[in-house]
Amino acid sequence: MAVALPSRARIVIVGGGVGGASVAYHLAERGERDVLLLERSELTSGSTFHSAGLVGQLRSDPALTRMNVYSAELYRKLEADTEHAPGWVESGSLRLASSPERLEEIRRQAGWAARSGLPLELISATEAQELFPLMNTDGVLGAAYTPTDGHVDPSRLCYALAAGARANGITIAQRTRVIAINTANGQVSGVRTDRGDVECEIVVDCGGMFAAEIARLAGVRIPVVPMSHQYVVTQPLPAGSMPEGRPLPSLRDPDLLVYYRQEVDGLVMGGYERDSLPWTATARSYDAVPADFNGKLLPPDWDRFTEIVENSQVRVPVLADTGVTSMINGPEAFTPDNEFCLGETEVAGFFVAAGFCAHGIAGAGGIGRVMADWILDGDPGMDLWHMDVRRFGRHYRSPGYTLARTVENYESYYDIRYPSAEREAGRPLRTSPAYPWHAAHGAVFGEKAGWERVNHYSEPGSEDLRPRGWAGRLWSPCVETEHRAVRESAGLFDESSFAKISISGPDAATFCAHVFSGRVGRAPGAVVYTQALNDRGGIEMDVTLTRLAEDEFLVVTGTAFGQHDLGWLRRQVRLTGASVRLADVTGAEACFGLWGPRARDLLAPLTPASLDNADFPFGSMQETTVGNVPVRAARVTFVGELGWELYCSTEYGAALWRTLVETGARPGGYRAIESLRLEKGYRVWGADIGPETTPDEAGLAFAVRRDGGFVGHEALLAGRAQGVARTLACLVLDDPRAVALGGEPVWVAGEVVGQVTSGGYGYTVARSIAYAYLPAGTPEGTELEVQVDGVWQRAEVAASPLYDPEGARIRA
Repeated sequence: MAVALPSRARIVIVGGGVGGASVAYHLAERGERDVLLLERSELTSGSTFHSAGLVGQLRSDPALTRMNVYSAELYRKLEADTEHAPGWVESGSLRLASSPERLEEIRRQAGWAARSGLPLELISATEAQELFPLMNTDGVLGAAYTPTDGHVDPSRLCYALAAGARANGITIAQRTRVIAINTANGQVSGVRTDRGDVECEIVVDCGGMFAAEIARLAGVRIPVVPMSHQYVVTQPLPAGSMPEGRPLPSLRDPDLLVYYRQEVDGLVMGGYERDSLPWTATARSYDAVPADFNGKLLPPDWDRFTEIVENSQVRVPVLADTGVTSMINGPEAFTPDNEFCLGETEVAGFFVAAGFCAHGIAGAGGIGRVMADWILDGDPGMDLWHMDVRRFGRHYRSPGYTLARTVENYESYYDIRYPSAEREAGRPLRTSPAYPWHAAHGAVFGEKAGWERVNHYSEPGSEDLRPRGWAGRLWSPCVETEHRAVRESAGLFDESSFAKISISGPDAATFCAHVFSGRVGRAPGAVVYTQALNDRGGIEMDVTLTRLAEDEFLVVTGTAFGQHDLGWLRRQVRLTGASVRLADVTGAEACFGLWGPRARDLLAPLTPASLDNADFPFGSMQETTVGNVPVRAARVTFVGELGWELYCSTEYGAALWRTLVETGARPGGYRAIESLRLEKGYRVWGADIGPETTPDEAGLAFAVRRDGGFVGHEALLAGRAQGVARTLACLVLDDPRAVALGGEPVWVAGEVVGQVTSGGYGYTVARSIAYAYLPAGTPEGTELEVQVDGVWQRAEVAASPLYDPEGARIRA
């Protein structure tokens, strides 16, 4: 009998797959009862029922690893404690290295496991074969074994979570299709279904491959693309093939693009084809999943699966003589970057938990927990920006761009991702006015948030400083030359991609004082480095704030963080009711940075403004002209040298760049900026700092005003009363060619105490530099070790910053 549909529920979840069931379960665990879950057909009838069910816990990202570890813990608990056991099998997992490069990768992954407390072991090919006797070891150089990984029955897991939700008072209505989402003043107000209307405050889109279609009902674009993903279930293997008394570990051989797990007396085998097939999306149209596609599969595509079949028999030869019981070809929702889409969208109260990229079963438990926290607290409790739906800018409204990126991502799913590796699909898209000049002068471009940005220029240079191993893969000797030009003379950088947000209106000043923790109440013309904090005191934004007028401010933030910061500011407007206007003005202005000890000498002949310290002090802004171009000049720096950022309307950008190049300043790219800022100890949001770090922990207390009155102030005071437990420290490695990049474990006095947040080589100080959070009070000179590419490297805690600790050069 159909469940009666209530006329109102505080929270409506759309989608009865494992994602929706997990969100419902965890909302109930938090004590929320006024929840309605709507499923268009029956539970599990989307992508959940045909998932392979693998649960691997380790990921490069610590937050996702924590989520997956929690998932495994939850599945063990459900298996042991409830009558709705999800079929959890703790089989362990093997990841093979069938190439030297892959062996290097799994050694790095062992470091990720060490920092997360996962029991990963690096083992030989022979040891791997002992665990998985069906395996042929030809070409296998080693393996990573995680004994606590496993697999689960996806449908049973969904039913177990749904049963737990129902037992705690959650209503689940199946065969109820959402046909409209009502909004008022940018806020969710209800849903319309084929069985009636339901008023609500919050909608959670857990629609899987239908998620983008559901979101379009609210005017929201979620860039997920249903991709055809295939695997086979084999017939029983020959008697004696399986080990007795224990399950086979799941097995991945990414060099061969294949994975396996045990299924009774046979195997599940699948992989990621190089010739992928989007199901319903095209370059000119969004996905159009048929309305009756419930509990269905796509026809087998054996031609496209041929490479996977052949590769699978290389590693497990017995499959050449083993029949197939069934082929599963089911659409899975993939995103353009292989990360989940989680969080609140630009429509207040409209949340999403979708885009699981065929690893949603591993993440489902953790997804449900963080989403429940996000919905009820306004904060997921950890740094999830790389999974936040807001990371996708307006260009992902293009079906063609989204499709190209998603296809590229799927087809490179098992590729080794070297540091600073670049995606190629959909490029170029967003370009600076100086882009043609860069291209004509040998620029090597990177891409961020759709922007083409100069990584470095192409010139010959010395190979003497190339880092060993991972960090040396995409290293360029050009960076040293660009770096030294800034320290010794002057460098010129195109920063037009930096995100810019205008805050204006009658309440702009009081709003900024409430949101930002710095001394932002200064007169027009002031440029303030500041953070915006969450209620836990964590850093949600790390920006410069320029007061353009009494009622107008400009936020400048990182290229990739504009959507995040704009979303955070919009939320604060909703909470405060402030009369302010927020606008993304990134594309309206070009921005060029001129820095170095000669910056003043080179700029002075081009402008009528006095550049002397008394007339143009550090941390100030003036409107003037440079050459023939009207500019807003801000005396700030991210490289630790004297200089200015020069902003102009975009139509003047090409002329301003030409004018600045003619001064003789050396053009440089973002790789040089990175090495310069590492020497100076400047923090990067999303690496060194983020929502889980406070200014006190990050060494940024100097940027926090004392009078309070801003979001997060009470949490800061409480933290200080308890005592700050950790602080960000600068480490220098003994071996200058051993370069950490981020994520490497740090070992102090016999235990792993943290991980590298960011690292690189400092060409001026001639040291390999890394930053990591260490126990507060760890003295300078403390010896420790950093695991770089699987090898423990000696390092010590150094005074920070390493370069110009008094800050004399930026105020010269």
